[in-house]
Amino acid sequence: MAVQTAAQRLTSSSTRKQRDYLPYMLVLPIIAYEAIFVLIPIIQQVISSFTSDIIGIGTVRWVGFENYERLFADRNFWNSLRVTLSFMGGTVVLSVGIGLLAALLLNRQFRGRSLARGIMTMPWAMPDLPTVMVFFWILNPNFGVINLFVRWILPIEQTPRWLLDINLALPIVIAIAAWKAFPFYGLVTLSVLQSIPQELYEAAKVDGATPLQSFRYVTLPEIIPTLMLMGVLACIFAFRQFALIFLSTGGGPARTTETLVVSVYKTAFASFDFSYGATIGVAGFVAVFAITLLFAYLQRRQEAQASS
Repeated sequence: MAVQTAAQRLTSSSTRKQRDYLPYMLVLPIIAYEAIFVLIPIIQQVISSFTSDIIGIGTVRWVGFENYERLFADRNFWNSLRVTLSFMGGTVVLSVGIGLLAALLLNRQFRGRSLARGIMTMPWAMPDLPTVMVFFWILNPNFGVINLFVRWILPIEQTPRWLLDINLALPIVIAIAAWKAFPFYGLVTLSVLQSIPQELYEAAKVDGATPLQSFRYVTLPEIIPTLMLMGVLACIFAFRQFALIFLSTGGGPARTTETLVVSVYKTAFASFDFSYGATIGVAGFVAVFAITLLFAYLQRRQEAQASS
């Protein structure tokens, strides 16, 4: 009997050890993937920013901070940074704001709600190239649909060339990116809205709260953490947006839509200056990391205020 008890203890001990190692074994493939395809390329890019390579010869020369000195003196870099921040801010506000509005509307009870939700996901599901082609057709100066409405509303004789105008190109690209991205944020917000207990709204209604007050004191506190998380994701997605910008304007006209990602592509793959392109990429990574830290600080502050 004692031998059997000892065997059971050894079996339970080995099973417990296997359970202790199981989480690490499950997460190991993810860590390996992140290290190979994310961490190592970032490190290589940082190292490349301190070198000067000669394309075609394969010679790499260590130059220290020369690329960064060139970066801070480069007007095109500062223009790309300004365009990136403008594009990021406009896309985040529009996509998250329209997504919130769409979620509030689709959270109501009405006939055809499921169909409306399905239709809302179509922009998000469309690939970038068909999206740009659709907007090319809409914004065509000769037969574009948007020009008909503009002529009805504004007394103009010459139709604007939307994507070739230095004052209109960036807002149009922001609108295209927001149109494509808002369904994702709308669906996420809708899932959070559906998780809010209806008893809270009923209690607010009994207390005489208006719909606006119910939104402010019941809905908004429940979805603020989600909105802040989506704000971080929207900043990251907007920063690395390349296909829509490059396919629609190519960074023009006159660099008015040239973000840092487009600038990296042109520098590295059009001018074949990979080291300086890596330097621009590192600068962009630092900017996104700083924005992410800012959002994390604001979220922690908001959580502290909510708990106090």
